[in-house]
Amino acid sequence: MKKLSLFSLMLLALWSCGSGKNADAESYEAALADTKLAQPQISKEVIHDILQQIPSPLEISVLLKESGTRYNPAILNNPKAVSQYNTSYQKAVNLGVYGTDLGYTNIYEQNQDAIFYLNSIKQLADELSIGQFFDFGTIKRLATNSSNLDSLLYLTTKNFNNINGYLQDQNRANLSILILTGGWLEALHITAEVAKANPDNAVLIERIGEQKMILDNIMLLLSFYSESNPNMAHYMETFQPLANAYEKVQIIHTYAEPTFVEVNGMLVVKDNSTSEVKITAENLKEITETTQAIRTKIIN
Repeated sequence: MKKLSLFSLMLLALWSCGSGKNADAESYEAALADTKLAQPQISKEVIHDILQQIPSPLEISVLLKESGTRYNPAILNNPKAVSQYNTSYQKAVNLGVYGTDLGYTNIYEQNQDAIFYLNSIKQLADELSIGQFFDFGTIKRLATNSSNLDSLLYLTTKNFNNINGYLQDQNRANLSILILTGGWLEALHITAEVAKANPDNAVLIERIGEQKMILDNIMLLLSFYSESNPNMAHYMETFQPLANAYEKVQIIHTYAEPTFVEVNGMLVVKDNSTSEVKITAENLKEITETTQAIRTKIIN
């Protein structure tokens, strides 16, 4: 699967090349006081390495569109629900959810819906006091023009790195993890709903099975904070049924020696190893239902 550094996300089709520091430090403290950790429990390097293993769910949206699946706004979170997210934890995880929804609307060139999600994302970013990384005008221009997708992805990657580093410096890396988790969950939800309506689409089903490895990383990240932070422990407990469901999925890796191939006059290493995903209809049904149940808790 193609991987984009630090979860460039369709999830985070929101961070532009903003600059400057938050002018109101007291406002920042008030917004995130309940998320601050006494000491970081994991180094920036370790978090970076784990996050880098998580692929962008953008490719899933592209896959859905290329498979002929029609745009379906009913499977997205209501952008008007933004006002019901009260805690910093709820805002962070739903910021991720809305970021994925924004990316989905962008892939299908649904510009009016994209504006609705941009507004909700901007509100949550401001309320989390990370709005200084958010250039609404630039993102609006990029997100409503599909020809700018590459530029949008570049900015989302770059600026999520900045946000993640900023929150880690403030001992609030747990918010980065929740943004990531919310975006991943929404991407899984969208894929599972489409696969449910297209039970013969083996590619979508395989993609769902592959998420077992991603969820392992997410659970690991959540576990770093669960002992000292009851709110993070709550999210780990919330996702545990999904981890249990994924235990029944088998991923068999077959190693093959890499080879050198010439690309544009340069030698590059080609990975010849393969993976086989084994997921039954019963596994898929349980994962779909569990994902829906968890998502309902998070967005309501």
